[in-house]
Amino acid sequence: MAVDIRKPLKKYRSLFLEAQDSGLNEADTVLRLCRFFEEVLGYDGIQDISREAEMKHKYVDICLKVDGRVRLLVEAKAAGLQLRDRHIEQAQAYASQNNYRWVLLTNGVDWNLYHLTFEEGIEYERAFTVSLADAESMDAAAQSLSILHKRSLGKGELEAFWEMTAALGPAPIGKAIFQQTTLMLLRREIRKDTGILIDTEDLAKSLHAMLSEETREIIGRVRIRRPRKRVRARAAPRKPAPVEEPQGGKSI
Repeated sequence: MAVDIRKPLKKYRSLFLEAQDSGLNEADTVLRLCRFFEEVLGYDGIQDISREAEMKHKYVDICLKVDGRVRLLVEAKAAGLQLRDRHIEQAQAYASQNNYRWVLLTNGVDWNLYHLTFEEGIEYERAFTVSLADAESMDAAAQSLSILHKRSLGKGELEAFWEMTAALGPAPIGKAIFQQTTLMLLRREIRKDTGILIDTEDLAKSLHAMLSEETREIIGRVRIRRPRKRVRARAAPRKPAPVEEPQGGKSI
């Protein structure tokens, strides 16, 4: 069960919004974030939070640890700065040297969590985006940020969250939708409703056109292959049974 952080999060929401309005600089924003990680997300200020870690001339603003092991890199920006994906480039380089998989980019008000992979270069996917600017979405924000709580990370909830997020992403869902078996089921339902039997290729094209441009790029080109008809192998001709000759004479 996720840790309930709604009450302390509400307090820090006000502090970060004030910092944004006043144009608080990056250094002071980092100080507030460190207190946030202590009071809201349960990290020990001495044992679990490291600032300005360096490796091979690459820096990261904050490292969050669980049981002495770094679990999350935090790239902090000034409270009034609009976040961009490119802001995690330095943290990416640091992460690649250490095989760290998670980078959190935040200015206190906006929070972007990224999952990194290193199979072919450094690639990242945004796991979630949270903004504290909207008071009506605070419950959803608390639910997302609670995954980063020290207790949640210790229980493996962040990895479980990512597995579920990845499974529900456009690529696996798109792959499942455009399978021939799925299209056949959809075609059958459409025929029940309309009485029209449509071609699976036409159905696939229509489904593909309904998706957003971004989703189509992720799914890639769709190829629908018609199932091959099974051809029954011809049975080998049976050899006629030998005719037994009657005893004492020849066959007629």
